Amino acid sequence: MYNIFRVSGDFLHLVSIFIILTKIIRQRSCYGISLRTQELYAIVFITRYLDLFTAWTGLYNTLFKIFYLASSIYIVYLMRKPYKLTYDHRRDVFRSIFLIIPSVVLALIFTANYHPMEILWTFSIILESVAIFPQIILLQQSGEIENVTANYVVCLGGYRALYILNWIYRLFAEKHYRAWLVWIFGLIQTGIYSDFAYYFVKAYLEGKKLSLPK
Repeated sequence: MYNIFRVSGDFLHLVSIFIILTKIIRQRSCYGISLRTQELYAIVFITRYLDLFTAWTGLYNTLFKIFYLASSIYIVYLMRKPYKLTYDHRRDVFRSIFLIIPSVVLALIFTANYHPMEILWTFSIILESVAIFPQIILLQQSGEIENVTANYVVCLGGYRALYILNWIYRLFAEKHYRAWLVWIFGLIQTGIYSDFAYYFVKAYLEGKKLSLPK
């Protein structure tokens, strides 16, 4: 169901992706961006949208699916090929496998059924909830954080916050709407962003450069 909260969240998500793409292309640098997080997002979108060519979910959803898939793969390509020398691999230290394996295990436990597409969809929901973690670790190691990178993370957090409002709206507007898996892992994801948002607002109010405690 479409509502102002979902649509606003979707477009804020688009803004976050354009922020990161603009930074890489204009600055010709991916410094401060976690390749591990971007690869995790690519995995999330690939596993979630395998139904792109087998199930029609409307023009709106299809366009967003194509954009998420294409942009996530393109960002990984930019970081691994044209701008790989600007990638801060020394600080991007959190190993993705520590997020992928638990997500696989939890997907096998919480999946609604054992159809491969359902398992992969469940896996993508769980993995997305923690995919930003390597980026947060990188920012902790970096000291002062670039405004553009901070804005990217804040937009992602805003997108998640709007989705919570979307769930609340749908809970009251749709009689049989229940999505426990999405709610639980969405709240976990929002909690991670909330911690970042606290330091972002604190730095803004104090007129200081943003930095995260190590």
